[in-house]
This record gives sequence, C-alpha cells and structure tokens, in this order.
Amino acid sequence: MREILNRRTFLRGSGVVIALPMLEAMTSRSEAALTKSKPVKRFVCLSNNYGVYRESFFPAADQVGADYEIPETLRPLERHRRDFTVFSNLDHGATGGHKGVPVLLSGVRPHVAAGYPEGNVSVDQKIAEHVGAATRFSSLAMKVNEANLVSFTRTGVQVPAIDLRQAYRAMFIEDDQSARATATARLKRHHSILDVVMDEANSVHRGLGQQDQRKFAEYLDAVRSLEKKIQQQQPWLDRPKPQTDHPEPLQGKGTEADLRSVMELIALAIQTDSTRAITLASGFRNGDFGLSGGYHGFSHHGQREKEVNALKLIERYQITQMAYLIDLLKTKEDPINGGTLFDHTSILFGSGMATGEHSTKNLPLVLAGGGFSHGEHKVYPEQSNQRVPAANLLLSILQNHGLEIDRFGTSNGTLTGLDWS
Repeated sequence: MREILNRRTFLRGSGVVIALPMLEAMTSRSEAALTKSKPVKRFVCLSNNYGVYRESFFPAADQVGADYEIPETLRPLERHRRDFTVFSNLDHGATGGHKGVPVLLSGVRPHVAAGYPEGNVSVDQKIAEHVGAATRFSSLAMKVNEANLVSFTRTGVQVPAIDLRQAYRAMFIEDDQSARATATARLKRHHSILDVVMDEANSVHRGLGQQDQRKFAEYLDAVRSLEKKIQQQQPWLDRPKPQTDHPEPLQGKGTEADLRSVMELIALAIQTDSTRAITLASGFRNGDFGLSGGYHGFSHHGQREKEVNALKLIERYQITQMAYLIDLLKTKEDPINGGTLFDHTSILFGSGMATGEHSTKNLPLVLAGGGFSHGEHKVYPEQSNQRVPAANLLLSILQNHGLEIDRFGTSNGTLTGLDWS
C-alpha cells in the first residue's frame, strides 16, 4: 500500500530544514478522488487604476464568437487565443470615474455596502474565506508602481498591498527566532483582547434595544471574523516556508522588469500552494518605456497622438505580462489536480474604470484559464434596460472556484454563455 506523506513533511539534518515540494504521495486516494470531483482552484486578478484605451482593446462589436480579429492591445495573447475570453458591455452600473476602481471585484460601491448581505467583499477575499488555513496566505494583494484598490474584506476593510520584495520575503525567507517570537506574542495579545471584548460584548448586548442589537451583531461578526483569522495564522508560525532556487528579485528596475518579476513570483506562489487568491495592481513610472509623464495624465488623452501612443504601449505591456504568466503556468504540472497549473487557475485582467476619461461603462475584461470554455469575443446587450451585470462574471468565477452560492454583490445570476468543466 502506498505510504502517505504529510503535506508538511520536511527533510532534516545537520541543523538544516528543507520543505518538500507538493508530491502525489502527500495526497491519499480518498483525497485524490475528492480532488477529481472538486479540483483545487486558484484566482489571479491583474488590474490597473485607469482603464484602457478602448479603441485598441475591444474587438469590433460585430465580430462575435471565435472568428474575431484580436485588437492591438490584446495581440500578445494571440498564442493563447483558445484559452481566453474577451467581454464587451459588462460593467457594474456604477458612476463616478475613479470611485469605480474599487468596485471591480465586488460590484458594490463602498458607501452602499451596508445594504448588501456581504458588504463589498471582493472575489479574492471571498475565496480567501473559502480556502481558510489550507494555505499559508489566504490571499495576497500586490502592487507595482500603483496602489492596489480592489481587495476588500466583508467588513469593508481594504486589504493592504505589498510590493515585489515584501512578497518574496513573506513567501520564501524564514523569519528569525526573534521575529517569530514577536509574531507569536502579537497573536496571543490579540486573542486576549478579543476574549475581553467578547465578554464585555455579551454583557452589553443583553441591555440593548432590538435595532441596536442588530447593529451590534454586525460588530460581533467582525470580531469573530478577526478571531478566526488569528486562529488560522497560528499553526503556520512554526512551519518552515517552501524553498526556491529563484533569487530574490531586484526591485525598482523599472516597470518592465518589475512587472515581469512579479509574474514569476505569482507563478511561484501558485506552484508552492502558498495562496490561491492573488490580486495585483500595476502602474507606470515616469521615464519607463522612454515615456515622459504619468499614467493618469496619459489616460486623459483627448485623442492626442502622444498620450494615446503612451497608453497603448503601457497597456500592451500589461497584457504581454499576462501572456507570460499563462506561459509559466502552462509549463508547470499541477501536483494536486493533474494537468497544468493553468488548467485550474483563473486569470482576470480588468479595471473598475473603463477609461481614463472617467467612464465606468463597458469595463475592459479578459478572462483566461480556470477550466472555462474560452476562445471567443462575447458581446452582451448594450441597451440600458438589457445590460448584464459584470458581477455575473464574478459569480461564475466563484462558482467555478467551488463556492456553492447563487448570488454575489450586484449579480442576478451567472454569466450566460460562459461554461466551465
């Protein structure tokens, strides 16, 4: 009978501890059977905060289905044509330009979040809740030359983003003994604070009126959510991090180098099963690509040739790196599910603002991988009374990820015409 290795098995000797990679022997036959029925899925969102130059991003409206001409900005994805879908006329129905950016992965504006059962929780954080403590990091929010504004917990807290170097060190560099002791003490301190808060809360709750009790219950849910996260973090403190031959990336080498390096790091995070939910916001640094100016300034292009050409260069490079990430994931075997890592990883490129001219209508959205049926340009109704919520796409992603839900944010169903296996 095949011996089952513990997933956290380590090689030890002469004071050295080395983590083993994910192996088939770490999965029991019963777990393997379960994996076949419910595969482990990953999600990656690549975004920017300024939308796209739409004339070079969207295929022609009458080119529906598989036989469409790939537009200039999306051309780096040509070699993966059968593995991605581009959508037209999906949005969240929001207005307000830059205020639409944080809505990308939730469909819900933060200021109206209280009216929704799960607030404005984003797709990555919904997945993080689903994954729990199965991975060292329930999610990773990352950034390159731009703030990541799209990740929110169900209590409306924006998840802080880390840069390239911070992400590498968090995943692969062991903390020294002092740092681990500090982290342990911090978790214990938070636990004791929460214990006091809960004792006081139960006492206060009994003396409140009905309406206040409802509000107070929301607060208690937030406390319990924090408590659960602390409990999930604790077992990982003493577990060695995975090893990698990939050197620590040299940050600050420019947009081109940094964005390419972060794609390699995302692929490593997925390969080592460090997390299953990743968001990345990328921007632009003055002087890169031989351009002088800022991304925000370029986005207000007014159809001026200089600004338009700058946008097309920046955004085409973002798509080039999406294609590179697909390359990396296609070459790596998936030890949990079989096939490749790309087969079970959904990669969404998009922005909560359609263009730099403050439009939030017809969001730039491209989805690749994840076991979806791809290879088409899908065009949804343009008329106001027939428009399909972009949150339907988010719900489809979550269901594909294994969540048994029938509503998310502003969705009214899953996205028609988007199937998965």
